[in-house]
Parts: sequence; structure tokens; C-alpha cells
Amino acid sequence: MTVLPATQREVRLLTKPTGLPQPEHFVVVESPVVPPGVGEVLVRNRFFHVFATLRILIAGATQDTPFPVLDAGDTLVGAAIGEVVEAPAGSGLSPGDLVSHWLGWREYAVVPAAECTRLDPAVLPDPVAHLQQGWTAYAALTRGVELRPGDTVFVTAGGSGIGSMAGLIARRLGAGRVVASAGSPQKAERLRTELGYDAVVVRGAGPLAEQLAQAAPGGIDVCFDNVGGEQLRAAVDAARPGARFVLVGALSGQLDAAGPGTAAPVELDSLPLIHKRIEMRGFSSDDYDDKDEWTERFGAWLRAGEITFPHVRVKGIENGPRTLLEVIEGRHIGAVVVEL
Repeated sequence: MTVLPATQREVRLLTKPTGLPQPEHFVVVESPVVPPGVGEVLVRNRFFHVFATLRILIAGATQDTPFPVLDAGDTLVGAAIGEVVEAPAGSGLSPGDLVSHWLGWREYAVVPAAECTRLDPAVLPDPVAHLQQGWTAYAALTRGVELRPGDTVFVTAGGSGIGSMAGLIARRLGAGRVVASAGSPQKAERLRTELGYDAVVVRGAGPLAEQLAQAAPGGIDVCFDNVGGEQLRAAVDAARPGARFVLVGALSGQLDAAGPGTAAPVELDSLPLIHKRIEMRGFSSDDYDDKDEWTERFGAWLRAGEITFPHVRVKGIENGPRTLLEVIEGRHIGAVVVEL
């Protein structure tokens, strides 16, 4: 029988920030490890995902978004992988099972059994790989725009957790040329050498439209957009006739220090959209329930050495707040995970 500690650590929002969050807005506290109630599972978390969209939760999501709102005193949330400690009868879960759920940012979580997904350790070679956001990228490229062999693809925020997977998946699906955007020349070089992008445009290094015209001289067929703003405008300029755009994120607004974090306004010239017959679609992988297809394919690619999982591991829950600020600043490439 597992002997539980009396307390566990978790990260809470201490105060609501005005603008981007800072270290003083978070606190790591100790709280009691409580037994699960009826229909609940006690999970010892092993990893949790640190993602920039937490800015929306902290700022206060609007009624049009699926995100919860975090208030002062709330424990942060996010995707987590953990081991079952206690589970109710009939739940299909047993102690020792590996599960995913949404209550990260704490060492132990009490989760409704219906919100725990049992993971097969044989499917992916590393448990942390279950925290990749490849399903979002894969679904967007296969359901949202139906990438075609030979397409030139532009991935905005190509080093982000979703963007890094989108670039790799686009190549596996037959893209002829894959271009990314990045926030610095140093990061751009890493995207070329580590992730295999053919070219990278750099925010702040000159007009993006001119950079993209050089990076994709024949134009782009697909835009996988995580950012919006100036980068989306540049993509419209570079689009070939019949180009397909899939919008999966809006980091230009979410990470704007001067904005509320809950809006991402952008001004687009509608004439090119009409003249080029550009298709532009807002996309959420939550609309599809066939994620198993991706997980099996990703696992096969990983085992065959045909794809990697770009990610950074940070040890210790006490480093969670600092890591979140680094993610918001764009310091890392790939998914960022705290290991407990």
C-alpha cells in the first residue's frame, strides 16, 4: 500500500497581473494531500506541460473561448501525465496506471475519473511524449487544409510547441518546402539545423513580407498560423492562388505586453483573399475524436527514427513559474515540460 505524504506542492496565481505576468504574480505553496472522493482518482503527477496560452487563462478568457479563467488564489492548470495512486471501482483504472489529465502544476491531483485518460506505455517510447501537441498540428494539416505533396508550407512561430511539430509533420506528409518564422537570428539558426526548416524569417529583422518573398520565392500553398498579426498579413502577400490557411493560434495578441491577452486584432486586405481564392479557416482539433490515429502514427515514426519530439525538460515544480515566463518570452524550442 502506497504511503502518501501529508503535503504536496502546487503553483498558484498570487495576484492578477496587468500586462504580462511576472515572477511576483505566482507562489509555490504546500497544501494537504487529500483522499479522492466518490468517482475521483488520486494521481501522482510526473510531468506537466507549460504553455503560453496560460496568459489567456490568467488574463480572463472571453465567453467565446473554451478556456477557464484563473483568479487570484487559484492553482494553475495544464496537461499533465501521472501515475494512479487510488481509483474508484468500475473506473477501469488501477494503481500504477499511467494517465493524462488537465490538473498539472501540482504534485498530486484529485481528478474526476471521467477526466482521466489511461495511456498505453507501449504506444509511445517515452511517457513525456504524450504531452506533445502534435495532434493539433496533424489534425490541422490533414483535416484543416489537407496538405498535398510538394506544397510550400509556412509555419508561424515555427519553434513553439505546436509549430515545431507542424514543421516536422508537414515534411513527413510530403511538403516540398517548409518555412518558419522565429523571434531571433539565433533561434532561426536552430530551427534550420535542429528541425530541418528550409528557411526562416525573423521577426524584427526587416519587413516580413520581403523576407517571406525571399524564403518562398514561388509563394506559399499552406499557412499554418500560430501568431496572426503582421505574420498573417505577410502570408497573405506570399500566398499562391488557391492557398489554404489554417489558423490555430493568435500569439500576437496573447503575448502582447500592451494588450489584454484575450484579443488579437489584425487588419487584412480582403482583395488578395478574393483574387487569389485564398481559403482561411479557424481550426480546433477538439472538433475531431480520432486522436488515436495520430498517436499510433507518431509512435511508429518515433520508433523508426523518422521524427523527433522537440522538447525541453525542467526539473522541479519550484521552477514552474520561471519556466512559464521563459515560454512567454519564446526562449525555448518545442514543448516545455516540468518534471516532478
